[in-house]
Amino acid sequence: MKKNKFFLLIFSTAFCLSLMADEKADFGSEANWADYLGGPERNHFSKLTRINANNADKLEIAWSYSLPDSGQMQTNPLVINGVLYGISPSLQPFAVNATTGKEIWRFTNKNIHWANASRGVTYWQNASEKRILFTAGQFLYALDAETGKIIESFGTNGLVDLHMGLPSVAKDKFVISNTPGSIYKDLIIMPVRLSEDGDAAPGDLRAFNVITGKLAWTFHTIPYPGEYGYETFPKNTYKNTEGVGGVNNWAGMAVDHKTGLIFVPTGSAAYDFYGGNRHGKNLFGNCLIALDASTGKRKWHYQFTHHDIWDRDIPSPPNLVQITQNGKQIDIVAQTTKQGYIFMFERNTGKPIFPIKEVAAPASDVPGERAWPTQPVPTWPLPFARQSNELSIDDISPYAQNRTELQAKLKTYKTALFSPPSLTGTVIFPGYDGGAEWGGAAVDDKGIMYINSNEMAWINTLKLQKKTALPTTGLNVYTNHCLTCHQADLKGNAKSGYPSLVNIQSKYDRKQLLTYIQNGKGMMPGFGFIPKDQKEILVDYLTGIEKIEPGSTKNTAKTNDTYVMQGYVKFLDDRGLPAIKPPWGTLNALDLNSGKYLWKIPFGDEPLLAKEGIFNTGAENYGGPVVTSNGLLFIAAAKDGKLRIIDTKTGKTLAAYTLPAASFATPAMYMVDGKQYIVLACGGTKLGTPKGNTYVAYALK
Repeated sequence: MKKNKFFLLIFSTAFCLSLMADEKADFGSEANWADYLGGPERNHFSKLTRINANNADKLEIAWSYSLPDSGQMQTNPLVINGVLYGISPSLQPFAVNATTGKEIWRFTNKNIHWANASRGVTYWQNASEKRILFTAGQFLYALDAETGKIIESFGTNGLVDLHMGLPSVAKDKFVISNTPGSIYKDLIIMPVRLSEDGDAAPGDLRAFNVITGKLAWTFHTIPYPGEYGYETFPKNTYKNTEGVGGVNNWAGMAVDHKTGLIFVPTGSAAYDFYGGNRHGKNLFGNCLIALDASTGKRKWHYQFTHHDIWDRDIPSPPNLVQITQNGKQIDIVAQTTKQGYIFMFERNTGKPIFPIKEVAAPASDVPGERAWPTQPVPTWPLPFARQSNELSIDDISPYAQNRTELQAKLKTYKTALFSPPSLTGTVIFPGYDGGAEWGGAAVDDKGIMYINSNEMAWINTLKLQKKTALPTTGLNVYTNHCLTCHQADLKGNAKSGYPSLVNIQSKYDRKQLLTYIQNGKGMMPGFGFIPKDQKEILVDYLTGIEKIEPGSTKNTAKTNDTYVMQGYVKFLDDRGLPAIKPPWGTLNALDLNSGKYLWKIPFGDEPLLAKEGIFNTGAENYGGPVVTSNGLLFIAAAKDGKLRIIDTKTGKTLAAYTLPAASFATPAMYMVDGKQYIVLACGGTKLGTPKGNTYVAYALK
């Protein structure tokens, strides 16, 4: 009897181990899209080949799933063992059958009323359970992946406040996450989005235990006394009390599970456009940092922009790739930038693959500013986007009806490479969104990188904001916090993506406006740090009510003597088209082994000109591609709202499908029961496109 029990125990153990192995194999199956952007390496790569060059034009809609809310969706959905996981415009995560689109569960919570754009959810599993982790507002949630029920044992009643581990001064400051966290073993390392103004919280990198929600480690991106880089900021900057914050990872990270390293790109120190209170290089702003994923200890770093005053955040996760040089295989990390540069490093050492030189940069003529005298530029590969110093009056668009006027304007702006923001206007080109943007680049198994890029010029003009004591009226609250984007007349700049607030009360009631001011909406940050009474009078001002009489000094608000940007202004012609000649969007194929470009094509069509029979202009685009091992590239992203399938050898478009709404997101590719699918979140609203609420999957009939 004892012998039988012994064999039964052995059999049971072996069976359980077999199940665990099978489950692990299923999770890592090539048929799945189990991680953000296709895998921890963030390469957007699939080995699936049922869709090929001969049948790419024969796809049909296999299923669609519409949500009860609509708006911008930037989600790269996950697919694991026939179940698709995504998130709605109002941050309701869901699971659907990946072959039919039939809903399995959708998580709704009356306490979730934020409408910040989300790029997806994170999946984690061990031998006994499977979890979906997602963010809404300042909270990280954990759900049971099979039921959608909240896991009460995670954090506090199923959620973790993303302020955890930050200093107390950040308690009421804007902290959310638009991008899925990165998994390493039982840790989730979280990207966070912060304000980009003087009220920004510090952007410390933090890892949380996936099971308990407890804080595992913290890396100070604005160094503390005694830490590496402390001297690159003024003394005591780490306290976050002098109007300096930020230096956060918002774009996501890449994980090397073989070495246990996580590669983290960071954004700039805040305030973004004037650094008179943060003289120095400002480490670890605008860096790629290699950290031990278990402990958060720094192994190496590289800074792409010293003392950033151009908002040159690193916009996307890096790519972990293996290349061949001189017959030797090298594990590298490649990082695209808003500037249109690509930097490549040995993964373990941080040694550049190609030389990088420090070039002289112009000094600032803005009082109090000290622009850094040099900036890094890779000698190879060449930039994938045009640079501001290449522009002349001949580069004004031939389609501009006010071309002469634009040529005269261009002459008044500073256009030298790394020209600092100025009081007269500086061309930022590529613009604030890149160049490369948050969609990221795809890399195939041959080491070929595919990058979609924007070529939109923006104009940065600073103005003096003097230190004064002003009455706390709604107008003054608006001036301090809203004017940069929405302009003094409340009309915003729809051509640049900033909506009008005129008659806002006809669209939203008072409660909704207070909620959006508190928590943010879309890509607008929240202003939770503004005192409650100031939020109230701001809404009074926006809705035509002003309770504080003109000239009142009640609740006076002091502002610091500083320089602020006059608004996010694209350089456009009188029809709202880019003022610089096409292409306005490009798609680039780069051999990372040699650093040589294989091809470059205009990407997308400008809808206004397409109506006039003018094509191949390229168009602004957001969201990345998916590449397959049999030489196909699948990409939506452009404002013309099409899914394109492109031959990776030639750049030729093999097929194009019109989507129900523009998809400013990276697709996901998967297989179930031998059928290959490509699925996209179609959300629109960016660049003036119609809003949407649908996930659409295509497949061969």
